[in-house]
Amino acid sequence: MAVSDDFLEYLSDQLSMWGEVTSRKMFGGAGLYRDGKMFALVSDDVAYLKVNETNKDKFLAAGSSPFQPYPDKPAMMSYYEIPPDILENPEELMSWAQESLLIQKTKK
Repeated sequence: MAVSDDFLEYLSDQLSMWGEVTSRKMFGGAGLYRDGKMFALVSDDVAYLKVNETNKDKFLAAGSSPFQPYPDKPAMMSYYEIPPDILENPEELMSWAQESLLIQKTKK
């Protein structure tokens, strides 16, 4: 679960028009934060956004798969891989990231 500084910088550049996004390395990966809320995680230079019932279907329709911290174990987290075409389009990425941030902000 490694993450490179170059990939984190790329993500920061892609989201730079959205506002201040910070990253924190943890457990070999990293979390992406805005307004103090973690909306994305990065592992092995793959970025994942937070999902729930409001946005999960569009990730599935795009062919995304969930983050599995341990490939040999069935445990999955509610983060799905950002599709490459979304990752490469800053405006679309900001829209998808905003949905993930709202999930975190409305969590009880």
